[in-house]
Amino acid sequence: MITLTGVQKSFGANRVLAGVNLTIPSGQSMVIIGGSGTGKSVLLKCILGLVRPDGGQITLDGQDVTKADRDAFLARFGMLFQGGALFDSLRVWENVAFRLLRGAKALPKADAREIAIGKLRRVGLKPEVADLFPAELSGGMQKRVGLARAIAAEPEIIFFDEPTTGLDPIMAGVINELIREIVVEMGATAMTITHDMSSVRAIADRVAMLHAGVIQWTGPVSELDATPDPYVQQFIHGRATGPIASVR
Repeated sequence: MITLTGVQKSFGANRVLAGVNLTIPSGQSMVIIGGSGTGKSVLLKCILGLVRPDGGQITLDGQDVTKADRDAFLARFGMLFQGGALFDSLRVWENVAFRLLRGAKALPKADAREIAIGKLRRVGLKPEVADLFPAELSGGMQKRVGLARAIAAEPEIIFFDEPTTGLDPIMAGVINELIREIVVEMGATAMTITHDMSSVRAIADRVAMLHAGVIQWTGPVSELDATPDPYVQQFIHGRATGPIASVR
């Protein structure tokens, strides 16, 4: 569904993406791993058109994303942000229904609220939560609200940016399980950025490792542990020494 060919991006003298080649198949869950500052978020922003690559091409269903109608293009995506990114001044249901209440196809408030409550139930939150404000929720509940918002408009493609950051291991496991269930139920194409190897194993169909501006390795999650690639092995086992440390 999404193809990246020779994608490059620099910020001044800092070359972040040095020719990324990657294919994300339709209906599959791709997880991007790699150290901090390796360009994972920049890659995601390039796909969404928030950052324009310096070179290469990104296509969605064969269409160059830079030439697509922006509203129609972005309508195909849902996004779970790393920090939740909920609007403090809006009630929970209004956060979940944010997209549904705007644009040419905006729904009446009553209909949008009903859909929002249904999505909140899907992520394990009771209807009473709908009228609370984000500040009244725990971190885990806020993450669930963010997930409900990401799926509210039934997107074809969902991006997850560090979905378990800041959560305890039990809640991280709950979020991972929810993400996997929802992606399978919706038949969505998913792309996740994470450092959390438990998330990788729970969410991924395929894994790609971004290092030094290129995809160092990619393959099915079932082959992750067995690959002899020294970069992957150092990263997944958290070793202090290895090829990644040697270039820092």
